[in-house]
Amino acid sequence: MIHRIRLFLLAVLIGLAPALVAQEKESQSWYEVEALNSGLETAPEGLNRSTPRSAMRAFVELSDAGRFDAAQHLLNFNDMDPAEQAKVAEIYARQLYQVIDRRVWIDWSDLPARPDALVEDGSSNNPQAGQVRRDLGIKLFQLNGRAYEIRLARYKTPGLEEPVWLFTPQTVADVPTLHDAYGPRAFERYIPKSLQHEVGGLRIWEWIGLPLLLFSLIALGWAVKSALDAASRRFDRLFLKNACERASFPLALFVVALVAQGVLRLAVSFSGPVTAVVQPILVVIMTTAVGIAILRVIDAVLDRITARYVGEIDDARGLDKRELYTSIYALRRVIVLFMVGFAIIFVLVQLNLFESLGITLLASAGVMTVLLGIAGQAVLGNILASLQIALAKPVRIGDSVEFEGDWAYVESIFYTFMRLRTWDERRIIVPVKYFVSKPFENWSVKDARMMRTVKLWLDHSADIDALRETFEELAEKQEGVIEPHKLSCFVTAHTEQGQEITCYVMTPDPSTGWEVEMQLREKLLTFVREEHPEWWPRERVIGARHAPGDE
Repeated sequence: MIHRIRLFLLAVLIGLAPALVAQEKESQSWYEVEALNSGLETAPEGLNRSTPRSAMRAFVELSDAGRFDAAQHLLNFNDMDPAEQAKVAEIYARQLYQVIDRRVWIDWSDLPARPDALVEDGSSNNPQAGQVRRDLGIKLFQLNGRAYEIRLARYKTPGLEEPVWLFTPQTVADVPTLHDAYGPRAFERYIPKSLQHEVGGLRIWEWIGLPLLLFSLIALGWAVKSALDAASRRFDRLFLKNACERASFPLALFVVALVAQGVLRLAVSFSGPVTAVVQPILVVIMTTAVGIAILRVIDAVLDRITARYVGEIDDARGLDKRELYTSIYALRRVIVLFMVGFAIIFVLVQLNLFESLGITLLASAGVMTVLLGIAGQAVLGNILASLQIALAKPVRIGDSVEFEGDWAYVESIFYTFMRLRTWDERRIIVPVKYFVSKPFENWSVKDARMMRTVKLWLDHSADIDALRETFEELAEKQEGVIEPHKLSCFVTAHTEQGQEITCYVMTPDPSTGWEVEMQLREKLLTFVREEHPEWWPRERVIGARHAPGDE
């Protein structure tokens, strides 16, 4: 008997399960409320509030026509005292419209046309695909360290056959604050009604005001740059003069963007499409300008340090000075990376892009990783190689190197390439990754001293002792020769045509060594030509005598 009762209860539960699931699903599709806007009159007939798109379209169209008495029924005033609703409903509707009109660029294709706001994107990259939504974010604002959002939500009362989409009570409560920050500005009161009609998505006065504002900002930027350039010429110190000259353009750009921001906040407020484009551009310009100005001032400081403590780029400088120069460049690269990262984060925060960007990156992490790995392999490889040089210092700025047959100085080490200056003032640009993957000679790895060789090819009759004595005498008088006790001269090879004589001399650095080698070779050749011309290599031909009776 008990077993039959259990089977009966199980069958009842199985039969009720679909209804319970349907009821739970419906409860997730809207918010149940006892009443909507009880302090207002009944909503007009034909007011379509069934979907987010239709609700937003009805609000915008009614507001454009000035019918705020009807547009007020698109707002949820349930958190407000019913006695107050009728007094402020139209005011709130007008203020919300003015905020949306000036700060929101409505993407109609992104607003769902389904009553349940189902996410219809079936791709695997969208984590919300197939989900039913009962509230929808339209625009998020950051104001005075607080977040304010315009949202639509779906509500149902016992007296309504179908749920409706309305602006949420929280949005309604934030309307005065948003209107104070983003509503019409003082200057707009003086704009004639005839210029406030919309043409091509913008008002007539906007078509006139935008070019005027642009030309005024360009003139302001030119004036600021000219003033900074003139001020830089008044500085006596070269460091301050260079810093001011280098930072004049980015600072002028910053002033222009700052003034434009002030005009948009205090004087005029353009419509949503203009604001959606101009505001991010101004944020990017201001951030970029400040970053470039700081970097150029830092460059001027580093140049001053380099000029004072290092000097010219060559291997005549001590090892510690070349390491200091390389460390200065490494410090600059670290500063640049920090500034770029800070600028990107600042722009993302100012434009409220972290949330959407985070979802996008999370959804497409695999694809992005593959694409970045393929596209950025060369760039990332060069950057890592550059950091490797900065840390391990196998080569330093100012070092004298022989790379692929060219003798050159390391003039600069950048993120992705190195610049080598050859002895004849040519510049060789080498990718950093390629440079570190190839063998090279660093003639300044410990110090800049270098042993140079002077080779002569003379006849077998040449007296090596006499030549050695002459070489030592010339070398001791030669400017640029160091450690004279290491002077030496030997026969290093010989053939039937003659003998190779090599003389060795120590020099302080490769550039001086090259000059010393050339001059000593010229003097030795002059000695042989004037004193012993018989030492020049010659060909000998020995003829055999004929025996008697040979024809």
